[in-house]
Amino acid sequence: MKIAYTMAHGRGELDLLLAELAKRLEAKGVVTRGIVQTNSECAPDRLCDMDVQVLPDGDVIRISQSLGKEARGCRLDPDAMAHAVAEVSRSMQTPYDVFLLNKFGKQEGEGKGFRDLIAEAAASGATVIAGTNPLNSEKFTQFADGMATEVPADIDALLAWYDEVNAS
Repeated sequence: MKIAYTMAHGRGELDLLLAELAKRLEAKGVVTRGIVQTNSECAPDRLCDMDVQVLPDGDVIRISQSLGKEARGCRLDPDAMAHAVAEVSRSMQTPYDVFLLNKFGKQEGEGKGFRDLIAEAAASGATVIAGTNPLNSEKFTQFADGMATEVPADIDALLAWYDEVNAS
């Protein structure tokens, strides 16, 4: 299996990295599926709206919900997330080379979200690259049954890893 994960620590850094990875892979003729996240501009003291782009050129879906200025709970909109999963699932009905996921997060760690689609992509022989964070990296490696490679959060490192596991 060809599975990798990466972690970046700056605010929005992982989202920008994986969106750039998708662009560069597509420029090389690699057929992508999955999602990348694009956050709208926001002030340092305000949470960004979270939007995901269904790859390669599908809908942009807002997956965050406004809970008010003082809210402290999870802002993920479960209905919007289900819609994104359904759109990606539909896109996976045509051949593709790589499955990108902006974040293996709490939903996936609990067996929901994109978890089944990651498994489907890996089982089909596609390359899987997911972002995660330190809170969920152990759940991702357990899910990948120890077969995932951690790749530094660097565009050149990710592209080199992709080229290496797909050399033939």
